[in-house]
Amino acid sequence: MAEKVTLKSSDGQEFQVDEEVAFQSITVRNMIEDTGSEFAVPLPNVNGVTLSKVLEYCNKHSEHQKQLDKALDDQARRALDKTVNQWDKDFINVDQAVLYFVTLAANYLNIKDLLQLCCQTVADIIKGKTPEEIRAYFHIKNDFTPEEEEEVRRENQWAFE
Repeated sequence: MAEKVTLKSSDGQEFQVDEEVAFQSITVRNMIEDTGSEFAVPLPNVNGVTLSKVLEYCNKHSEHQKQLDKALDDQARRALDKTVNQWDKDFINVDQAVLYFVTLAANYLNIKDLLQLCCQTVADIIKGKTPEEIRAYFHIKNDFTPEEEEEVRRENQWAFE
């Protein structure tokens, strides 16, 4: 039976998960290797709602890895990968605030594949949008003067072609 690890969110929620699930986070792995798993691992930068979402991802990918290990041939592995890739797309199809907090959590927890999924999702969102559309989507105030903005456009003309 897998060893259990308790993770404690910034708002005090505790989540008990298998060590292999928790160890998808390099941050958690390092903390446990340094201090042990006797007590709950504090995660002060991740709230309970976000941690729950991150653990959903980690659980799915832990199960996916177990299935890959049992797969008998490349065709079975490709089918499993296709299934998990679709699951990932559905999983990350969330509102802007959730995407933001999951991205921050993936970065803080050092979960490379989840961070990559989040960043690719943001890249897909902004692809083909003008700077003004991107600012509007992310509620970013334009703090450039017209002259500064023109200078940036001139220096980076390649990006606007």
